[in-house]
Amino acid sequence: MSESNNITWHDSEVTKEERQNRNGHKSAVIWFTGLSGSGKSTVSVALEKALFNEGKQTYRLDGDNVRHGLNKNLGFSPEDRTENIRRIGEVAKLMVDAGSITVTAFISPYKQDRDNVRAILKDDEFIEVYTKCSVEECENRDPKGLYKKARSGEIPEFTGISAPYEAPDHPEIILDTEHESIDQSVDRVIQYLKQHQYI
Repeated sequence: MSESNNITWHDSEVTKEERQNRNGHKSAVIWFTGLSGSGKSTVSVALEKALFNEGKQTYRLDGDNVRHGLNKNLGFSPEDRTENIRRIGEVAKLMVDAGSITVTAFISPYKQDRDNVRAILKDDEFIEVYTKCSVEECENRDPKGLYKKARSGEIPEFTGISAPYEAPDHPEIILDTEHESIDQSVDRVIQYLKQHQYI
């Protein structure tokens, strides 16, 4: 990847804090991580809608959606997964600067990649949410038929089957999506945001 030395950052005359003040809430990244089928996208969709209904400025970045455009040139090798998350982290940072509560749903299987995103944001701007669900339950759900394909060898390097998933050590929130309903999971995230005065 080539890098240019002939670039300069241009500050805006509108600050992140001014955008947050107008929106009436802080901006942050709510980073859902977990196995395929663990409920990341389902809960993130419901959370985005709930926040929107409460009048919050919010936007959701979803793994499959981003791979249709911004990251369509990336595969699923460890290197491409790392680059996928790096790009998303940079986009999410821009959206936080724009004053949005940015909800992301990515398997993001490597701790280091998630930590790298956390590192480019301020301390309170990265909220890691682990959608905890056993491989067995994810495989039972298999909403996209991916586990079946992985088991038959059609999908190499599939997280949880033939590629590793590194669960977070200290996420801000753990959602037990194997036993909690979608509404319960959404409520728990919203309560966290209220308790920590994001909203």
